[in-house]
Amino acid sequence: MSAGSTIWHSLEEGFFMLWQTLWALVLGFTLSGAVQAFVSRRAMVRTMGDHRPAAIVRASLFGMASSSCSYAASALARSLFVRGADFTTAIVFMVASTNLVIELGLVMWLLLGWQFAVAEFIGGSIMIALLTAMLPRTVRPTAPRDEEAAEDADGDVPLGTRWRDPLRRRAAARYTLADLTMLRREIVIGFVVAGFLAVGVPTRVWTSGFIT
Repeated sequence: MSAGSTIWHSLEEGFFMLWQTLWALVLGFTLSGAVQAFVSRRAMVRTMGDHRPAAIVRASLFGMASSSCSYAASALARSLFVRGADFTTAIVFMVASTNLVIELGLVMWLLLGWQFAVAEFIGGSIMIALLTAMLPRTVRPTAPRDEEAAEDADGDVPLGTRWRDPLRRRAAARYTLADLTMLRREIVIGFVVAGFLAVGVPTRVWTSGFIT
């Protein structure tokens, strides 16, 4: 295969990878914008403002439900943190969103067997337990100032009322586009590199390294 052909097929492979995961990107960035626009800081602190067991379980369940790709999951975790979530709980949400994916577990169950599906959820749960134990002892970040949260005097306004506010809907769209713009370079580089790895690295390298 010539160099030109390799480059073309690599870019093509990267594009199709992007196409296959586009729904997860859209879902994750949309949820990130919605969290910033519709969820009050007071509600976020009440739900995910610490890293006690109840908050960790909620973060894990929310992450499983969102099931977004790693790019969108990182943007959404940042939005949760800025909005008032505990740092450890936000990271747990991100890990659950990418490692406790319900639909991936079902695919594993159907194609590889129930053992692989169970292993995915056991491994993800172990990662969450380790993060919950280690992060509070090693990382003490300070959340960046959230201008809207600082001025959020209507923290007790019901979510339904917030949703019907056209200004907040436009704000959600702006937040979504801002998060996407923030990560656009990483997204492009990631899929291009993945395409080149898929085409340029022989299959025997992957099988020798990961299948024994």
